[in-house]
Amino acid sequence: MCVVGSINTDLAVRVPRPPAPGETLLGQDFSVSPGGKGANQAVAAARAGARVSMIGRTGDDAHGVSMRAVLRAEAIDCSGVTATPAAPTGVAFITVAASGENTIVVSPGANATLAPEDIDASAALVRAAAVTLMQLEVPIDAVRAAARRARAAGRCVMLNAAPAVRLPDDLFALIHVLIVNQTEGAALAGRASRDEERVLRRLADRGPSCVVMTLGARGAVARIEGSLLRVPSPRVRVVDSVAAGDAFCGTLAADWPAVRTTDAVRAALRRACAAGALAATRAGAIPSLPRRDEVDRLLAMER
Repeated sequence: MCVVGSINTDLAVRVPRPPAPGETLLGQDFSVSPGGKGANQAVAAARAGARVSMIGRTGDDAHGVSMRAVLRAEAIDCSGVTATPAAPTGVAFITVAASGENTIVVSPGANATLAPEDIDASAALVRAAAVTLMQLEVPIDAVRAAARRARAAGRCVMLNAAPAVRLPDDLFALIHVLIVNQTEGAALAGRASRDEERVLRRLADRGPSCVVMTLGARGAVARIEGSLLRVPSPRVRVVDSVAAGDAFCGTLAADWPAVRTTDAVRAALRRACAAGALAATRAGAIPSLPRRDEVDRLLAMER
């Protein structure tokens, strides 16, 4: 599979609770770790057993060198990752509350320079991948270019619409599998709604054959070819929810090429939920992502 997306360094501090506007809080532990939705999902997929390539940009700086080394250590093909002298590597500033709730502010840096020309230069990676997985922390033109390349090659286009931004109709029409959380789903559907089924239906009407909504501790719900599937999440003690959604997306993308039946979709969703739950039990982004055998053990305990 091929991941097109962001590569960041995460700067995280633990706080008793999220700060109010204008408030200064004294934090606790501070950490610097690898992250970015694209890199997180690429590593999650690799740890789930997929062969992964990545297309993205870092700065030509210390953070960039470190991030490229992290990806290579996971056996990810980084031939599509470009070092950009004119911009720094992206950085995410994260607060993690005692409850596990987090707030994130991202400075995109080199991620904002990813362009359709980068996709063209690495088109062979997209053509060779059964699934192309993307997010929205890079410019929409690059996302669209990758989706078109994957579609033209007869490959699956999977988009995690995070962070939520307005998606043009032509991009919606290229998506096979759309993944959102509740907030993102409501934003894309054009209404603030607690009716999950209505949001899923509205999103499916715009083109994707499968729409998946993550529900945090409640698991996930998917609408696929008119049918609705609900899958629970294993119960865990949440330490840090950073990258839990990325663990879900990467694991689902890794398993998706083998999906042929409704039961297989349900099994893939269960694995993705278990991966997300495990990631929430650990601090950090990439450091929290589970390996396939860990997911297997958790699912065995749930039977």
